[in-house]
Amino acid sequence: MNDELTFTIRLSATHRGARLARRLTVQQLLDWARPFETAEQLVAELANNAITHGRVPGRDFRLTLTLTPADTLRIEVTDARGDAMPREPGYGLLLVEALADAWGTRLGPPPTKTVWAELEASKPS
Repeated sequence: MNDELTFTIRLSATHRGARLARRLTVQQLLDWARPFETAEQLVAELANNAITHGRVPGRDFRLTLTLTPADTLRIEVTDARGDAMPREPGYGLLLVEALADAWGTRLGPPPTKTVWAELEASKPS
C-alpha cells in the first residue's frame, strides 16, 4: 500500500503560472498540515527557472508535490526544454542547493526535463 500524497498540476509557462505554482504549493501544504515556507521558496525558484530557461511557446510546465510516509516532500517542476539542462548553477540553483536537502535533474520523457528538490516536511509540533 502506497501512503504517499501527491498533488500535480499543469500551469502556463508565464509569470502568472509561476506565481500560481507558489500559491498552490502553500495551499496544498496547509491542507496537508505541513510547513510551507521553504517549499514556497523552492517552488518559486524552480517555476521561475522553468518559465525563463525551459519555456517553449505554447507549452506548459508541470508542478508535482509528493509527500512520503517518511515526511519527505519532493517538489518536481517539469518543463518542455529537455535540451536545456542546467550546467553551471546560477544564483537560483545555488539557492535551491542551500534550501533543499537534495536536488537534481532528469531528462524525459522527450522533450522534457524535470528539476526536483527534496526536504523534510514534518508536521509542526
